[in-house]
Amino acid sequence: MREKELRFALICYGGISLAVYMHGITKEVWRLAAASRTFHDEAEPAAVDAYGELLVALAARSGIKLRVLADIIAGASAGGINGIFLARAMATGQSLDPLTELWLDDADVDRLIDPDARPLSAATKFWAVPIAGWAMKRRGNVIDRTVGEGAQDEVRAKLSRFVRARWFEPPFGGQIFSGLLLDAFDAMASGPQGRPLLPAGQPVDLFVSVTDYAGHSMPLALNSPPRVTEQEHRLIMHFRQDGRAGKRLDDVPGLAAAARATASFPGAFPPFTLRELDSVLEKRGIAWPARADFVRVQLPTGSEADPSDRVLIDGSVLANAPFRPAIAALKQRPARREIDRRFVYIDPKPDYRSISFGKPGEGGEGEARRPPGFFSTILGALSEIPREQPIRDSVEAIENMSRRIRRMQRVVDAMKVEVEEQVAALFGTTFFLNTPTPARLDRWRAKAQAEAAARAGFAYAPYGHLKLSAVVEELVALIDRLAPPEGDIHQRNRRDAVWDEIRSRGLDRISGKRGSGASTDAIAFFRTHDLGFRIRRLRFLARELDAAVEAKRDAPDPACETMRGAIYTALGLYLEREGDQWLERLDVPVDASAAQWIDAIAERRDLVSVDAEADILIAAALGSLPKDDRRTMLLAYLGYPFYDIATLPLLQGEGFDEFDPIKIDRISPSDATAIRTGGAASMLKGIEFNSFGAFFSRAYRENDYLWGRLHGADRLIDIVASSVGGEGALRTDELAALKRRAFHAILDEEEPRLPKVAALIAELRGEIG
Repeated sequence: MREKELRFALICYGGISLAVYMHGITKEVWRLAAASRTFHDEAEPAAVDAYGELLVALAARSGIKLRVLADIIAGASAGGINGIFLARAMATGQSLDPLTELWLDDADVDRLIDPDARPLSAATKFWAVPIAGWAMKRRGNVIDRTVGEGAQDEVRAKLSRFVRARWFEPPFGGQIFSGLLLDAFDAMASGPQGRPLLPAGQPVDLFVSVTDYAGHSMPLALNSPPRVTEQEHRLIMHFRQDGRAGKRLDDVPGLAAAARATASFPGAFPPFTLRELDSVLEKRGIAWPARADFVRVQLPTGSEADPSDRVLIDGSVLANAPFRPAIAALKQRPARREIDRRFVYIDPKPDYRSISFGKPGEGGEGEARRPPGFFSTILGALSEIPREQPIRDSVEAIENMSRRIRRMQRVVDAMKVEVEEQVAALFGTTFFLNTPTPARLDRWRAKAQAEAAARAGFAYAPYGHLKLSAVVEELVALIDRLAPPEGDIHQRNRRDAVWDEIRSRGLDRISGKRGSGASTDAIAFFRTHDLGFRIRRLRFLARELDAAVEAKRDAPDPACETMRGAIYTALGLYLEREGDQWLERLDVPVDASAAQWIDAIAERRDLVSVDAEADILIAAALGSLPKDDRRTMLLAYLGYPFYDIATLPLLQGEGFDEFDPIKIDRISPSDATAIRTGGAASMLKGIEFNSFGAFFSRAYRENDYLWGRLHGADRLIDIVASSVGGEGALRTDELAALKRRAFHAILDEEEPRLPKVAALIAELRGEIG
């Protein structure tokens, strides 16, 4: 059975109290990943839930064993909190179930209000009582219109206390919020725990959008003056789980700091500083051994203030949809199987606006609508408009990337016959009948690379300079990480020194005489430093094994698994040397020159010796394949220089391990229409009070959480099913029946936990059928 991976890069928007709704959706993503892990771990997979049933049905129909995982997660504000919890669950195998009761109980205005802000007596802000009372008791007020009869008294009482809280200061408590986040991590740690939900070696990248209130200085190169600085307020905190690099998502105080900062909604929560979290940790007796690393890695550098005093506010102020860091994380993702990469973004209210131009019903046909008033203009400028900026630029960036990948695929397919003919002619017709040995592979590979460069003629020069630039810039970045520069000027001078050293070694002319391929100096430099080419070649070989060899099998083939194991073991040797951990004990003097750095890195990596190890692995695995398959793999391995010369410029110098175009999917109330249509306004309660609604009623939160699970199941079943097309695709009626079973299972599971929405559950059973 052919294996395929459906990978999610999940983008979670902000939504204030709609965080409860998004918890329902991310819980379904977690359950889907858990079902996929179970499906792959069992010798004879059985359908334990709707997602397992879907994976089994797709495998039976198409012969594709689909693995589903979320390995890139980015979020802002409420989405940032949910993204953090999901990433930790994916990486550690912890459960999201313990969080549900915390969301339902603790995401409440009475729980969140700072003790110093709570009304101490009926006289507290006495003048606000009649105003709030009049607003809430008017016939047809917002509570009458939107709140069920059973929850109206609760909402009125909590709204009254909220209105009477302290004025001109945030009503919600920062330390309370930090404490609740730590409670949530404790609940996950003490709850059920299974194996991680990703394959071994698969990294998890987590990005959390935060706004740096005061800003930090960033250099900007101009023509005149040559260098200026500007204040940057956008800040992305990056956490990573990567077993190969020894990185783990286990800094709980650091994750809590990111969650607290990203959800510091202006005016509701006080801005966040590390001193707040330090105080909470001290009261709880919790140590934070990784604090210094958190400050160094996550906070901007600057000598003007103590990092503990840096003020951070809601991430949605400037980056409500953090696509950019997720796009950047696509580079160098390990790819063991065919990949279907999806960018999936969760938008809790795409068709609902808290602000509007004029009031509903105002301005008849042909009449101008009233412009927004004073307060609505300020609210829109400070809050709603930044959060609702379109994602067109991000979508276009993803499409451009997919376009380059599709163009590369067409070039590779068009070149394949010609490349195979050239490689076969280069080594003779009897070559492929011989048993490959490490020594032969070494000679054949060198000969093929020299011939590909020579036959490229003058086209080799731009390709060679592109490779050279990538290698040198990787060396510069590596040196900066191993020995952080003292400032911007030092960093620029060091980079110039590295390039000067490269030119002094004769690499400013990378081609031989009259366009005859690579120069002797270039060959020597690439043999000792071009790690990227070696990694791209093995990735290409793995894809060829999957698409051209294993795809022809009707059953798993041990020879193919042996070949795959050899490829990824060899790849691991190179990837290990790509990481900083391999070079952290580099013996370089403090005042080392650029030449000393370059030579020390080359000596430590010793890529020529690694090539010999890789040749032993590849040669042994090739010998286990049948003759025709061995020929196919040798053509791909030795012919790769021809492909790389043609395709690397198309990818603008960047190698993408995931070799397929990227698709974008959205999860929102407007897209999940299997049960009910009408978008957020017809289903969600948290949209009221400028998206603070769910903080005022447990019934609201139960409602939104339940819809989150239902909408998550609805859309995820569609997205998973769309990964298998053609004759292997499930019919529309089969998907509808599967969704009905999934919906009823969710209602059966949640009914005892959600007593406030019993009427809704009964109503939904009728609608689902």
